[in-house]
Amino acid sequence: MGLGLVLAASTTALWAEVKLPKILGDNMVLQQQTEVRIWGWADPEEEVTVQFQDQKVSTKADTKGRWLVKLRTPEAGGPYEVQVAGKSNRITLRNVLVGEVWIGSGQSNMQWPVSRSDNAQQEIAAAKYPKIRLFTVAHKISETPLDDCEGAWVECSPETVGGFSAVAYFFGRHLHKELGVPVGLINSSWGGTICEAWTSREALQADEDFKPILDRGKQFNPKNPNQPSVLFNAMIHPILPFVIRGALWYQGESNVGRAAQYKKLFPTMIQDWRKRWQIGDFPFYYVQLAPFRYGKAQPECLPELWEAQLQTLRLPNTGMAVITDIGNIKDIHPTNKQEVGRRLALWALAKIHGKQVVYSGPLYDGYTVEGNKIRIKFQHADDGLVCKGDRLTHFTIAGEDKKFVPAEAVIDGSTVVVSSPQVAKPVAVRFGWEDTAEPNLFNKAGLPASPFRTDNFPMVTEGNK
Repeated sequence: MGLGLVLAASTTALWAEVKLPKILGDNMVLQQQTEVRIWGWADPEEEVTVQFQDQKVSTKADTKGRWLVKLRTPEAGGPYEVQVAGKSNRITLRNVLVGEVWIGSGQSNMQWPVSRSDNAQQEIAAAKYPKIRLFTVAHKISETPLDDCEGAWVECSPETVGGFSAVAYFFGRHLHKELGVPVGLINSSWGGTICEAWTSREALQADEDFKPILDRGKQFNPKNPNQPSVLFNAMIHPILPFVIRGALWYQGESNVGRAAQYKKLFPTMIQDWRKRWQIGDFPFYYVQLAPFRYGKAQPECLPELWEAQLQTLRLPNTGMAVITDIGNIKDIHPTNKQEVGRRLALWALAKIHGKQVVYSGPLYDGYTVEGNKIRIKFQHADDGLVCKGDRLTHFTIAGEDKKFVPAEAVIDGSTVVVSSPQVAKPVAVRFGWEDTAEPNLFNKAGLPASPFRTDNFPMVTEGNK
């Protein structure tokens, strides 16, 4: 990885002493069984030596005082020390573990703390996990990419967990219990923020469709986090050299009114992060938003964002936790973050660690017209489908007039057959296509089906840029 990419914002400086970014500190977790990066600043041309276990690597700072070395990490374990030495000082990082490292990002539902989640008092009291480590990136915005952020690694304990991201913590706790390895969690989130704030300017500039976004951000406001790229610059860019296993994402509420645009914007952000982290197509698992009535927004706006999230699964190494069954249509912040974290962890356990667990609810996989009925096929329903209730809810069907009416839906193995006496020649089916829909279709593992539509009729958010 080139120093110019890693530390692009640095200017020539005399550091006098070797200096490390905040993300490299006591109590940190390094990703296991890979090549990690240790980096920082020193005087130009100064020799810096980094020692970890039996590895001792030296390098020279460049003309701007930037340096970076790579270390091989063993299987999960520790604690270890990492020593960094320059000509006038030595830094010893203590209580360092090796394990699984994840970043959690997004808006308020990712930022939402353990202290405001279900059973908070009991959860906090039980959070005695010295091998889970927590790092919260302090809120900051910047017009240009920064090289450092504020924050510090801490051991997970009743004293430290309360203010930490609940989704990230419950994800990490499930991983820790199932794998028995240290887990490092980085929380870089900010409530009420838009996807484009977390996306680099270069990625936005590369697509003409995002010109309206950039036009809105021409006048920089140092107090507004909802500007293009300002959170990427201040809260993602500084940690890009830090090697992670994967990313968790819970966002979209602030983009609901522009769901059609989100179909391109969200995958653009994911690809942008992957390009800049320079560790390949790392796992990127995200939460499909919960049902909620979004004020004056049309009831179809949220389903269109659900569709954007569903279609993002076309990107390699992505996963989605569906939570239509654990939301609160009167509260944009569901408090059952335990189950959200668990469902994200199922993806990691199955896809990365080879655990034999069902990791996804049923996902739409095509349809066939059978006379006056439409048969819907699903992925992740091999063992059959389940209706939690007397009959399936939130299915609608339309004929050539494109007017959707409530439909009867019947499970047939791993498919659902949909019909209505009002529609003799059906052409399309929709499922859960309303912002407050809480459908009752699940697979045998108890995971809910994602809302979907079989048609491509014009979207109500089309044209909202």
